[in-house]
Amino acid sequence: MNLAHDDLGPRDGQPVLLVHGHPFDRSLWRPQAEHLAERGHRVVTPDLRGYGDSKSGDSETGDTKTGLDVFAQDLVELADHLRLASFVLGGLSMGGQIVMQLTKDHPGRVAALLLADTFPGLDTQVAKQARYDTADRITEEGMERYADELLPKMISKQTRETRPDVEAHVRRMMTHAPAEGAAAALRGRAERPDYTPALRHIDVPTLVVVGSEDEFTPVADAELIHREIPGSTLVVVEGAGHLPNLERETEFNDALDTFLTSSGATR
Repeated sequence: MNLAHDDLGPRDGQPVLLVHGHPFDRSLWRPQAEHLAERGHRVVTPDLRGYGDSKSGDSETGDTKTGLDVFAQDLVELADHLRLASFVLGGLSMGGQIVMQLTKDHPGRVAALLLADTFPGLDTQVAKQARYDTADRITEEGMERYADELLPKMISKQTRETRPDVEAHVRRMMTHAPAEGAAAALRGRAERPDYTPALRHIDVPTLVVVGSEDEFTPVADAELIHREIPGSTLVVVEGAGHLPNLERETEFNDALDTFLTSSGATR
């Protein structure tokens, strides 16, 4: 699977691989990619399979479901292609769940972890069915209405009132997401495993970040991850919703800088 991606910064810098969530694309991480590249890191931001400029895979198979294990394998193959033996790995929301899957499947590849606004557990039956229903709906009608409904919960009220640039960026990512790829991811995500038991076995430096106003994965979810991963660091970004890396990019970048320096991931 050839993933569209940006590759910023010096080729000999510490590699950082950042994974976007649903229904976004690699531009989600632009503030962090540019910031870290300026500080000497090599930052790779891919579009996941079926999102952004990446294809959904073999169209002849008619696959309507993409498991998180498939996304994780795609990322490992991209890292192999770029000759990244190990890397700092970060993900937000669904991207964080893909990161947890990759860490479980390929623990030796990960030098340090960033888990932002994500949740390790299973969906309730109601939430699981809602993912299937939403997948069918966006396949039928596209992304516009779905984006309109999601946006007020995606970023905080304060962000919507003070950062029209962020709201416009988030809306653009959501409305431009290919409906078939987003639907396939929703179906696969509904069937994901419970990552909670594996968290206590993570033995690399880990930063957990969450927006204080996150409605999808609230602070309690981040606190659970923080408790389960030995030695992890928790940062709550005040005033931000589900996308603190865009809503409060300076605070997010400062937390990431501090973590990478203290963890030894900056070289």
